[in-house]
Amino acid sequence: MSPIVMAILLAGNLGLIFLLMTLPLGLRTVRVSRLVAADRHRLWQALWPFGSDAGWSGEIVSAEALDGQGVARIVLSWEGRDGQPIERKVVLEDVVEGGRFSMRVLDDSSLDASFWASYRETTELVAEGAATRVSLGQTDRYRGVAFLIFRYFAMRRELGKLQRWARTGEYRKGGWFEHPLSQVGFAVLSAFILWPFFGLSLGGLALAAILTSVVALHELGHMAAFRLMGHSRARMIFIPLLGGIAIGGRPYDSRFEVAFVALMGAGFSAFLVPVLIAASGLARGEGHGAVAALLATLAGFSALFNIANLVPVWKFDGGQVLRQICPGPIALALASFLLLSALLALGWLAGFSPGFLLAAGVVFLILSLLTMGSAVKPRHELKPIRTFDRFAMAGALLAVFAIHGYGVLWASTLLV
Repeated sequence: MSPIVMAILLAGNLGLIFLLMTLPLGLRTVRVSRLVAADRHRLWQALWPFGSDAGWSGEIVSAEALDGQGVARIVLSWEGRDGQPIERKVVLEDVVEGGRFSMRVLDDSSLDASFWASYRETTELVAEGAATRVSLGQTDRYRGVAFLIFRYFAMRRELGKLQRWARTGEYRKGGWFEHPLSQVGFAVLSAFILWPFFGLSLGGLALAAILTSVVALHELGHMAAFRLMGHSRARMIFIPLLGGIAIGGRPYDSRFEVAFVALMGAGFSAFLVPVLIAASGLARGEGHGAVAALLATLAGFSALFNIANLVPVWKFDGGQVLRQICPGPIALALASFLLLSALLALGWLAGFSPGFLLAAGVVFLILSLLTMGSAVKPRHELKPIRTFDRFAMAGALLAVFAIHGYGVLWASTLLV
């Protein structure tokens, strides 16, 4: 890949990250509506928190009025960090029986109250003949379009499921987006998007497919870590060009859990890189040059991708780990400087030009600034990490860095 093509790819990714996560949008309202073939009063009983069918989707477990001013406690089926259902204290306003209501969140057992400071949702039902026009709206203050888009499609999905429930009386969980076949399709699409960057040839397609496979293996490591930490489920969401995201079944409970899950992305692949290197050498010794080159490319891509994820950037795995194991801002700054210096030194030993490494350092700095402070604040502080676990994670970080660093150096001498 030429420096110009790599620069275009990096600039495009930076622009997408800014658009998705950082662009200040201010107070925005997302609205969706759908004509549902059902009586308005029946749908009101499903959408009103105190309705007789409020549990139609399984989301609301119970609702209890706390006073006569519209304040209520709602228990949700979503699992909190303690394994218990999430509870919210809400206020219901602008209520027109059978027609409309608005809701604000006052307190949440999972998220800090600041998350809900500007949030307000509205539900409106208007009869149109034998059917009902159901309109949902959510108002909030947004940074980046990612969460806004997520809420738009989440409301569209809710209306679609409501329509099916009204027709059949049954609620079907999940959807096409997170279905495994859809994610395989997104992975294939990602490979084809990357193909031109490696050259529109069979070899370029193979390289794009290898890189996509490396991303999938990395996210598989995160998913395995979620399950080891006691999450009842974990899933992977592929985002074409940007990579993938592993999602657990509940919020994080401790700083050790955050560090362990973050490191296991690169840690899982650290077990594979030595095996791929050995297998490549064995294939070469047996005279299978094409197989040896394929295995070497997979090992090199895996090592380079995973060690790049150890960059001490706010939302990258390396930054996540360091923020949990460093006892204070001075230690965090020193550790981040040492880790970034080690990464740049490794790049220099692997043959990257000083200009490229300088540009990479600037890109990492921009990424850190773009993603800084973008995490959602939990309702309660995470459980502190023990001293033993702190040093254990530090040792694991060094081991993973060493393995992938060796893989990068090995591949650079073999594939150049």
